[in-house]
Amino acid sequence: MTNTTAAPARDHRDMHRLMSLMTGAEKHGPAATSTLDVLWVLYDRVLRVTPDTVDAPDRDRFLLSKGHGPMAYYAVLAAHGFFGEELLPGFGSYGSPLGHHPDRMLVPGAEIGSGSLGHGLPLALGSVLGLRAQGLTDPRVWVLVGDAELDEGSNHEALAYAGPAGLEQLHTVVIDNASASYARPGGIAARFEAAGWSVASVDGRDHEALYAAFTAPHPGRPRAVVAHVDPKP
Repeated sequence: MTNTTAAPARDHRDMHRLMSLMTGAEKHGPAATSTLDVLWVLYDRVLRVTPDTVDAPDRDRFLLSKGHGPMAYYAVLAAHGFFGEELLPGFGSYGSPLGHHPDRMLVPGAEIGSGSLGHGLPLALGSVLGLRAQGLTDPRVWVLVGDAELDEGSNHEALAYAGPAGLEQLHTVVIDNASASYARPGGIAARFEAAGWSVASVDGRDHEALYAAFTAPHPGRPRAVVAHVDPKP
């Protein structure tokens, strides 16, 4: 792929202003702010997709499995030119394409409709297998999941399969904001490590640490980055 992420229309410091344009009683604000820095680093420095390449076969795919509170996702997409910020104030209103959960048929740049917990990682795994079947081994598939989502059995099945299958194109970012109901022996990272993934645990607000974790080589293995965050901005 020759295209790289488009030059951002705004600085990261403007993200909270863009998010403030979205109002309403069902914002899931903490869920949104906990993802903001991860999303910014991915779209600003890592993902090989632009508004001009959203349908290119060799683009990177980003799947927002953590579909509750998509305000940060919408703000980052707007900042990078996928749609105009004039859509943001209509968030969640009748007739707006920006719903309380993203709809891939309505939101430019969205790869999946999400909000139902536990679907994103299996869909990402399937996307990698589909790309491989087409001979496309360069595009990377990224999925952002929440720590509580990992309580869902569908995620464990995908997680257990991806490691032994050596799905190097698959990348999972787990937002760990301590919202899960059930603790895992050894923590989230240990679960991925046990399944043969390459794993890193980082501060989910530290942009340089996130970038280093996102771009570290992991030949022959899927990659998991556990981003620890305080949900408050």
